[in-house]
Amino acid sequence: MGRLRRSRTHHAQRDVHRASRTRARTKDLDQIQLIDLDPKNRAVLEAQPIDLEKPGLAQHYCVECAKYFETDTALRSHWKGKVHKRRCKVLKEPAYTIEEAERAAGLGREGKRTPISTQAMPTDT
Repeated sequence: MGRLRRSRTHHAQRDVHRASRTRARTKDLDQIQLIDLDPKNRAVLEAQPIDLEKPGLAQHYCVECAKYFETDTALRSHWKGKVHKRRCKVLKEPAYTIEEAERAAGLGREGKRTPISTQAMPTDT
């Protein structure tokens, strides 16, 4: 007699997928580029009032990564790290516009023919 199969052998994989669907989302790159990196908004984000609900009382915030840190030392070591440097490199590229996104999806005006009704019709006279 062989070994009996156990039921629900893939529950761990299902639970990982379920957790990733319900995880809190961070700010998107275009939101950071267009809103947070503006000099006025950046100054406000870097000098936030004390908030007891946020890590480090909201005093140590990385604007590029949209992330709070517990201590100033943790923030400084984050600035030297690979994750922060990669994020800064990505943020230097310009954000996609709506027109670029529509062209990529095939919805843009480029390459489309004009409708027949608007084209000049030759007249036989």
